Formats: sequence, C-alpha cells, structure tokens
Amino acid sequence: MSRRIWIVADDYGLSPSVDDGVLELLDQGRLSGTGCMTVFPDWPQEAARLRERHGGKAGIHVTLTDQPSLSGAATLARDGRLPSLTMLLKGIATGRIADSDIKTELDAQLARFEDAFGKLPLYVDGHQHVHFLPPVRRWLRALVARGGHMLPWLRGAPVAKYSPTASFAKVATVRALSSRFDKTLSAAGFQVSGPLAGFYDWTTGDDFAPTVDHAVRTLPDGAVLMVHPGHVDQTLRSRDILTDTRPVELRYLASDAFGRVLVSAGAVIAAP
Repeated sequence: MSRRIWIVADDYGLSPSVDDGVLELLDQGRLSGTGCMTVFPDWPQEAARLRERHGGKAGIHVTLTDQPSLSGAATLARDGRLPSLTMLLKGIATGRIADSDIKTELDAQLARFEDAFGKLPLYVDGHQHVHFLPPVRRWLRALVARGGHMLPWLRGAPVAKYSPTASFAKVATVRALSSRFDKTLSAAGFQVSGPLAGFYDWTTGDDFAPTVDHAVRTLPDGAVLMVHPGHVDQTLRSRDILTDTRPVELRYLASDAFGRVLVSAGAVIAAP
C-alpha cells in the first residue's frame, strides 16, 4: 500500500501571483491543499477562485506576524500591523500582548475564512509556525467547544531527519516552539498530522528538489510536507521577502521528474 503524504502549499492569498501558482498545482493534482492567509484586502476575490475550483482543499494559515491586522487589537497591532516574530514572542512571554487580543485577531481571520467557504477549514497551520504558540493552542482548544462541526486537522511538529538540507538551528527552533503540541492537541480531540518536513535554505532554492525527494522517500504515512510555490508579482514583493524561490518550487512540483520520484518512492499525494 502506498504511503500518503500531505503536500500543502502555504500562503494562498498572499498575492494573486502566488495564488495562480498554487491553483495550477491543485489543478494538476500535485497538492493536497493550501493554507489561506485571510488578512489582505483582495481576499474575497482570491477566495472565490479557490472555492470554485478546489474549495474542499482550503486550510487556514493563521497569521500573527508582519502583515496587516484584521482586528487592530490594541496590544497586538497598535498601528494596524502585526508585529515581527521576535516582538510577538517577547510580547507573549512578558504579558505585553494579551491572549484576548490574539484571540480577537484569530477569530477575525477564521470568520473571514468561514464567510468565504461556509465551513471550517480543512486544516490549520501558522505563518512562521505561530499555531504552536501557547495562546494559539488555547484558541484551538476553544474550537472544540463550538461543536457541530468536523474539526480541522492540525499541522504537527517537525523532525530534523526529514529535512536534511535545513540548518539544525532552524528546525530546532521550530521543534522548541512545538514542544508537546502534538500530544496535547491530540488529547483535545484534534487529528494532528506529521511529522512536518520541507525546511531548507530558502535564499536560493537549490536545495528544494533534494529536500522534497528525501521527504517523499522517507516520511511515514500521513506526514506533512510544506511548500511555498508561486509566481512573482509586485504585490508579492511588497508583502513578503520570500519571492524568487517560489517559481523554483512551482516548476519542480509541476515537473515530470517529481512525478517519477513519487512513483519510485511508492508515495501518493494525500487527498481530503
């Protein structure tokens, strides 16, 4: 029996060019789904494109750093913009950023998703892995109490051996953030899927194909591979620093070479 690997594209909604690339891969059957950022003004029309073509494959990529805030919650986004990851971590650790303001922001992002799709997302993960943070864990557990819905699955913790081209420090940092996440959220009632792979040096894209090939050949059944494909436009350049590697990822994931790796590894792309 083939191993099923969840291949999920982060950042749908970040720019129309990124969304174009993600939709191309979804059309080709090369992705399990995509995590949506709902904080931008163009979200309604970009959500409509995804809903019409692949609405059942939409997750939410909750966002607490570096982008516009939907809520403008006072301690989280004083100037209407979400803080850097460093400032977010410091604010949570010192109590300067209130749990209630994080909850308000996440509620607004989820409500915008539900307005577009009429249901909860397929899965939840976080921009810069913020879903692992304690206030977000508490927000996730509150979803269980809503009842009447099928819970999203959650993207779980990474294991370094599945991302051999990444720096040890990068994976170790995310592992520290995700400590006990899989165990405690599973106990709360969620399906937590992992381990997570897909870390590599995002400055050039040279390691992307080897990272993907290693992950596909070694990940266990039900694991998750995160990717960041897309085309590039000025909107993307104005919103994010991760730009030029996105077309590299898009080309490889769409390629015959990647298809051959899946077959030779006895792996299939998991589907909802």
